[in-house]
Amino acid sequence: MRDWMKLAGISPDEITDKAVFEKRRQLMRASVAAGVGGFIGGGVTSASAAPLSGDIIKTDWTTDEEHTSFDAATSYNNFYELGTAKEDPKRHARRLKTEPWSVRVEGACEKPGTYTLEDILKPHAIEERVYRLRCVEAWSMVIPWNGFALADLLKRFEPTSAAKYVAFETVVQDDLPGVRRNVLDWPYREGLRIDEAMHPLSFMAIGMYGEHMPNQNGAPIRLVVPWKYGYKSIKSVVTIRFQEETPETSWNLSQPSEYGFFSNVNPDRSHPRWSQAKERRLAGDSGGLSALFTPKIDTRFMNGYAEEVAGLYAGMDLQKFH
Repeated sequence: MRDWMKLAGISPDEITDKAVFEKRRQLMRASVAAGVGGFIGGGVTSASAAPLSGDIIKTDWTTDEEHTSFDAATSYNNFYELGTAKEDPKRHARRLKTEPWSVRVEGACEKPGTYTLEDILKPHAIEERVYRLRCVEAWSMVIPWNGFALADLLKRFEPTSAAKYVAFETVVQDDLPGVRRNVLDWPYREGLRIDEAMHPLSFMAIGMYGEHMPNQNGAPIRLVVPWKYGYKSIKSVVTIRFQEETPETSWNLSQPSEYGFFSNVNPDRSHPRWSQAKERRLAGDSGGLSALFTPKIDTRFMNGYAEEVAGLYAGMDLQKFH
């Protein structure tokens, strides 16, 4: 991939304007006063993120593996709306406008509508889950995410029996450099089978490392599906649609021979252009990107979550349904 071993410094357009910073402080004070333990959208752009307000519940979804540093996890990203090089999302993070924010719910459910971010977050206690994240490009991270179970959100909309799948879309904003260049056919689209979406591991994240979600990582709300390749964990979600047919997904539409719908991590199913048997883990503090990568390690089937999720695919040919 382009600029694979380059780590950019902070550019002038990443420096938060004083007025924006003061507005964010006011929003955070209002959040605390209201007792809301979730996200108030403010467009956090880099490694100087503000802490989430309220208590964060520790869960059993964790790992004793070394965490990728916050700096590395927010500096090395794929978010093509913000550019295709790894440093582009951080460099252009401020261009993503996250306030106000709403999510449109459509399709086979009893409670469709447009919900503000505050509506989305209000009923949910915020958890910490430490998940492995495996990119299809054969690098990986270990990240403490903050958010709540996707199933708890979807149940609120009362999907009908016709809801066999859940489709998601990312925001499209004309000022984003990748959108202007038509890198993909926007909006970015992803989807899950309904049983995958309702699995306890599927997670809606509004923060990471106890901080508000940085823009470059998918603010203000994104999906995290840890047993699948990272491109399934769609960022900056604005649409959720329950539907009977298999959703169209962006990378499958762009390169169907390379990217299947299910996209489960599988070391025995190589990408057409490279092996998936090994990966490089991004780990410590940034001192040049080459210092972040640990030696290659073996990739685990379903990213190490097979015990929890393999039953979802019983009887399926995972070479064909990849």
